[in-house]
Order: sequence, then structure tokens, then C-alpha cells
Amino acid sequence: MNTANAAVLLRPPGSRSTGVALFFCALMAFASYDAFCKHMLQFYPAPFINLMRYLSVICIAFAMLLRHGDLRIWRAPQKKLLLLRGTMLATVATCFMTALIWMPLAEATAIYFTAPLLMVALSPWLVGEQVQRSRWVAVSVGFAGMLLIVRPGGNLPWVGTVLMAVSAVCYAIFQLLTRRLAGLVESPVQYAYTALVCLVVTAVPAPFFLPAERPAAGAVLLLLAGGACSGLAQWLLLAAFERVEAATLAPLNYFQLLLAVAFSTFWFHRPPDALAMAGIALIMAAGVYLARRPIKNKNPIPLT
Repeated sequence: MNTANAAVLLRPPGSRSTGVALFFCALMAFASYDAFCKHMLQFYPAPFINLMRYLSVICIAFAMLLRHGDLRIWRAPQKKLLLLRGTMLATVATCFMTALIWMPLAEATAIYFTAPLLMVALSPWLVGEQVQRSRWVAVSVGFAGMLLIVRPGGNLPWVGTVLMAVSAVCYAIFQLLTRRLAGLVESPVQYAYTALVCLVVTAVPAPFFLPAERPAAGAVLLLLAGGACSGLAQWLLLAAFERVEAATLAPLNYFQLLLAVAFSTFWFHRPPDALAMAGIALIMAAGVYLARRPIKNKNPIPLT
């Protein structure tokens, strides 16, 4: 019996529909946290919000390790890749949060969602995958969509655009590293490593960007609750992927982009214009095509 068939047999009855539901809950939690951050950036510096976020996430990571039964994450294999993976996500968090100071939520999220396209573009070098011509066409279509959103010389601030582009590249590398570590390092350990690295990285600039006035206890609790929402979303993703194969869930990711458009339109009153919506549609179409046509790793790059 192959591994895939064994995994299917180990899933409890009804787990597929449960996994899809958990995945949608994760996407709603991610989109809600992004909108929450966009709102809170009116009152607090981005590094301070990120620090509050990862103080919550590290608590969730500790709970996951307790459930896992082993707190000795320093004994995990592939430490260099784990540290690099955590650094990539910390960079994503820093760039994304800072970009939201200037960027409309919908356009920022759309640029961020070019990460799956970047994964395809980087995969021949990082994971040894052979990319077919049709997939390169899909990548080109997705990047054309991004150009419709960015429109050099348009209204989007260049600082925010560059930060979101860096965020997308780092998230693509993060996902590729996750793929390389799959089956080598258990999920709770990966989660804990990432949470710890993100906490350390975000804690470095935070003392230099404290709020002008000391936040009230209620505000601190609200920021910590927001961070817990982000951490819970990550846990929901892990739970979803334990029940449903990635090929089924990947196209559903773009539901989060639709939620970002809705939040941007109805909460922040910044709806994307017609060209930006066309760009968002192209990115979604390209991403769904790539997700529905997975490729095999024919020439794997050895881990060192």
C-alpha cells in the first residue's frame, strides 16, 4: 500500500468535509487579522503590533509542543532550513504589516497572492521541479495581473508596493522550504521554530517603535487577541491539511483575496478600480490553474 492510500485510510469518516471547513475558517481568520491590523495601524506602530502578534503565537506553539509530547525543539533535524524558514516568515510579517500603512488592503493582498506564481518560478532552482510551458504561461498571466494592479506611475505608493513584493517573494520561499521539510520535521516543531524566530526578529525593532502613549490594558489584550487569531489560523491550516490533500485545498486560497476586497470596500471604503479588479481576476485565474495542475519533483535537490 502506498503512502497516499494509507493516509486516506487513516482519515476519520467525514474528515474531508471537516478539513475543507477548517480551511475556510483559517482563510477567514487570516483575512480578518489583516483587516484588523490595517485598522490598528492608525493607532500603533507596525513593529509593536507584530510583537504582540508573536507573543500570542509563541503561546500557541508551546501548547502544540505540549500536546506533541516533546519540548526539545533544539534536537530537531534540518535546523538551518528551519531557521531560514522562520526568518522568511518574519520578513513577510514585517514587510506586510509595514506596507499596510500606505497600501489599500485589497491591492496589498493581491500582490501578496503572487507568491504561488513565484513558487513556480523559483521551484526549478530550490526544489528541482521541472516547470512545463503551460505553467510558465500561467505565471506570465498572473504577473500581467500584478502589473495591472501596480501600474507603474499609478496611484499606489512605491514604498508599500516594494514591501509587498518583498513579502510575496519571501512567502514563496517560505512555502518552498515548507515543502522541502515535509516528512522530515513534524508540524508542531516547524510551527514552534517559526514562532520563536518570528518573535525574536520582531522583538528587535519593537523597542524603537513603541506607541507614543502607554496602551491601556484593554488595548494590549485586544492586540494579543488579534495575534491569537493569526496563530489559530495557522493551526487550522495544519488541521485542514491533515484531513485533505493539498491539491484540493490550494485553489480555495483565493477566497481570502475575495475577503480582502470585501474588507477594503466595505470597512475601509477603498474599493479597487476596474483595472485593479481585472488584475486581481488574472492573478486568481493563474493561481487556480497552477493549483489544479500540480507538478512532480523529477529532479529533487538533496538537503544539506
